[in-house]
Amino acid sequence: MPVISMFFGILIRMFFKDTEKHHTPHIHADYQGKVAVYSIPDGELLAGELPPNKHKLVVAWIEIHRDDLLTDWQMAVNGKTPFPIKGLDQ
Repeated sequence: MPVISMFFGILIRMFFKDTEKHHTPHIHADYQGKVAVYSIPDGELLAGELPPNKHKLVVAWIEIHRDDLLTDWQMAVNGKTPFPIKGLDQ
C-alpha cells in the first residue's frame, strides 16, 4: 500500500484493506525494520512497536494530521489514491 508520509526515517503507510484485523481506520509506521500500527481517530497503538522517541513523533503527527488522515482513509476505501501528507520535518 502507498507511502503517504515520511519523516525522521519513519515511513507511514495506509493499509486500508485489512480492516478485518484492526477494525478501525489506521496507519502502519515503519522505522528500521520495526512496524507499529496506530489508530487514526485516537492515535492508540494497535500492534507492534517503535522506539519510544519515534512512537512519540508518530502520535504527535497523527494528532496534527488527523483530519487529513481520515480524508485519505475515506478516499482509499473508495478506491482512490490517498494524498501525501507532510511530515514533521517539512
